[in-house]
Amino acid sequence: MHAAIYDAVMDHRLPPGIKLTESAFAEFFGVSRTIIRKALFRLSQEGIVALRPNRGAVVASPTPDETHNVFDARKLIERELIRMVAQSHTKKQIDELKALARREKSAQQDRNARSLVRLTGDFHVRLAQFAGNPVLANLVTSLVSRTSLIIALYEAPGVPACPTHDHSELITLIEAGDGATAAHAMSQHLAEIENRLDLSTAQGPLDLNEVFA
Repeated sequence: MHAAIYDAVMDHRLPPGIKLTESAFAEFFGVSRTIIRKALFRLSQEGIVALRPNRGAVVASPTPDETHNVFDARKLIERELIRMVAQSHTKKQIDELKALARREKSAQQDRNARSLVRLTGDFHVRLAQFAGNPVLANLVTSLVSRTSLIIALYEAPGVPACPTHDHSELITLIEAGDGATAAHAMSQHLAEIENRLDLSTAQGPLDLNEVFA
């Protein structure tokens, strides 16, 4: 249950701000409201869902200020993580990053926006995991999830928020062992993602059959 709702949010099938009604989800999935309530509570702990007293749950909707804070945190953490990976990477890790970059490029060519958002997030998460610090990797995973919500809310139409060519450039710098340049490039890369966002929002009616088709 948790995974189904989480995936729907990450794939932008459940947009930020949309109300998540326990009774509707319970009826759709054929489970008790208690199970739905537990899943929503877990998602709230991960920053994916906002629980509002006496008003129910909604998909979290980051404000512009929260957006800046998320990207500031990512720059601080990820520039150091990529520096670490550049100093201690393995060929297997480079091969995995290159494979992810190829899948991103394919999703972009196919205009598969949902897959592209997930794959670009996976790239940053795997890169963080390769640094060997699970605490920081978990922080990046949480921040990437919040970034996916931000992209769903603020991404400019027709403009990919995370350019895939930037990932290839990051891989080249890691492979060369150039940690300082890689760290600088990561900061620029994340700044570019933030700069591509706008403040417009869009929200449609919630159709669970369409969301979980």
